[in-house]
Amino acid sequence: MRTLIIGILLLLTGAQTFAQTDTVEQEIKELSKLKWQWMADKNVAELATLFHDKSKFVHMSGSWKKDRELEIIETGSIWYKKADVHDVAVEVFGDDTAILWNRITLMAHVRGNDVSNEFTVTEFYQKEGDAWKLLDLTFSSVRDTHEIEH
Repeated sequence: MRTLIIGILLLLTGAQTFAQTDTVEQEIKELSKLKWQWMADKNVAELATLFHDKSKFVHMSGSWKKDRELEIIETGSIWYKKADVHDVAVEVFGDDTAILWNRITLMAHVRGNDVSNEFTVTEFYQKEGDAWKLLDLTFSSVRDTHEIEH
């Protein structure tokens, strides 16, 4: 009888952990989706709140920190017009860290030209208090046949 009770408790704990992970995955997916919209809208106020103060951004042409990324978005040096998201995968580590991978086609305006590129974008998030903060956003150029392993 004691073994049965312990087994039930372990099963319930595992189910609760799975449900929490699923909730975090959905929360991170939604936050990433909002981020793409804020980038398209040049909404630096929302992005400044989302981006961690020590966040890093890796692009095809270089890498920089939060202030430079916000400046680029605000001035339109890179205008992230639209990110068509084809696939998303999320891995949750504990209750305060998540990595999201997007496979996207990015339509952007860069240096006076409209461009379209295929990327896998890696986003690292960490929870601070009640809010998720973006620690890193890295664009990796890929072919349109690239797939994210789930």
